[in-house]
Amino acid sequence: MKKRALLCVLVITLLVVACFSWAVSARASSTTDSPSVSGAGTSIVEGGTGAPSFHPVKTTFAFHWSKGQGDFECLALTPSTAPGAAGSGNFDTNVMYVTGPITSASIKGSTAVFKGTASVTGLGAGSDVPFTATATAGGPGTTLVLEVSGLTFREIVLEGQITVGK
Repeated sequence: MKKRALLCVLVITLLVVACFSWAVSARASSTTDSPSVSGAGTSIVEGGTGAPSFHPVKTTFAFHWSKGQGDFECLALTPSTAPGAAGSGNFDTNVMYVTGPITSASIKGSTAVFKGTASVTGLGAGSDVPFTATATAGGPGTTLVLEVSGLTFREIVLEGQITVGK
């Protein structure tokens, strides 16, 4: 009887260890197989500030998403001098800063859409402001579209790289 009880305990222990190992293995592969997105660079906003003045807007952006977590940063600068005047090419005025965690990302082909909540200063200022960014893989000439505070910024990458993939 003692041998039978010992055999039963051994079988149950092996089953528990096998189940635990399978669960850990499944979790590890789902984390490593999760999509990743990263990018950093400078861009110009299509149409700048819009009509009637069309002040140019240059941004510096950086973001990353991997293993279910990430962050987004975007600083928008515009010249303090009117277009056409001396110094109008100096991007010296902070008009908006968006910073916050990315909470989800989805990838389709070479495009990633990620969402999160941000602290926003300048245009559209607020806390815990939802944002959506759509990034297309590539270098200069590729696009990044940021939607935040009811505003949409269509950006063309001038320098840097956006990488989308697993």
